[in-house]
Amino acid sequence: MGTIRAMEPFELKSERVLLSMPVRADIDRITELCQDPAIQDGTTVPSPYTRADAETFVNTVVAGGWANATSLIWAIREPLTGRLDGTIGVTLTGDGLGEIGFWTDPKARGRGLTSHAVRLVAERVLNHHSLGLTHLVWWAYVGNWASRRVAWATGFRHEGLVRGGQPQRGKRRDAWVATLCAGDPMTPASRWLDAPVIRGERVTLRPLEDTDAGAVAEACSDPQTQYWLSGLPSPYTIDDAVNFIHSTREDAASGRIVHWAAVRPEGGPSIGTFGLRLFGHRNDQGSIGYHVHPSARGRGIASEATQMVIRHAFLPTEDGGLGLRRLIIEHAEGNEGSRKVIERAGFRYIGAQRADLMRSDGSTADHHRYDLLPTDLA
Repeated sequence: MGTIRAMEPFELKSERVLLSMPVRADIDRITELCQDPAIQDGTTVPSPYTRADAETFVNTVVAGGWANATSLIWAIREPLTGRLDGTIGVTLTGDGLGEIGFWTDPKARGRGLTSHAVRLVAERVLNHHSLGLTHLVWWAYVGNWASRRVAWATGFRHEGLVRGGQPQRGKRRDAWVATLCAGDPMTPASRWLDAPVIRGERVTLRPLEDTDAGAVAEACSDPQTQYWLSGLPSPYTIDDAVNFIHSTREDAASGRIVHWAAVRPEGGPSIGTFGLRLFGHRNDQGSIGYHVHPSARGRGIASEATQMVIRHAFLPTEDGGLGLRRLIIEHAEGNEGSRKVIERAGFRYIGAQRADLMRSDGSTADHHRYDLLPTDLA
């Protein structure tokens, strides 16, 4: 392991943010911000957090890190007033690896400031010859989607989930890990498939929420749904629904699938779920899948929602869509409801996959496949 010489604290500045070493005048502000439940859940700060903890952080952790060149910690400041809105730091191991971490004031989130600060720090430390850094690593406890979004936006490559990967106050927690190497572009390496809200006459499509778990469990416990979607757990429990909803966020972050809950125009619980899975060498094709709650069947919900998904799929990326070049959809032999939805949407029949479906009663059925190109639509 190499030796890193002690460093004099230095500032990083742009029009949007000032990064400078936290000082004693920041102690009260740090104490105030670290009461935020999200900061306490997403970091290793003490909980409960006291003024003495902030004093130790500023006077010992920050000052000692710069003096010993073991960690470089900056305050994220508003550039005109110098107000502290968060902190960002890099822990140095002396062997080419740095671990980056950050937290921000809830009022400062959602404006791209943290991502901007990460780019400033990453560019400087990965090009600082005396540090000798070649890799930055980011860790976050599973479920910290705000932190993961920052890592994604700044070019970190998601490496996966490590069970018990990071400690927090005497316990091990599952954690995500991502890396950024010297020379990597600091822009997203893949799509993040957000589910936009799409409004129709009879249905609105929106992202799935935790409160949809009950409705999802009801729909997926329905005998007809179980018969045609034989891959569902049986019995289908609330826990299964919660796990499914959480998995939709991973699918979005990984650029694999866009999931929507279908709800009535006035709002309320989910009356169906719709998914658009990307595939192909360039992820420029998609497959549509869905199920509808028994209470919403026979009312044109599936037909309208499918057409809304098609429009989002083919809409150019510059207009907020996915810009896909082809869609496919399937129905099982005998599922006349799905066949009608598919044909109303304009899909063209391209063949059958024989005995592809194993029904819940153990019998098999053919899957009938259709495709659709933008040029097929009027």
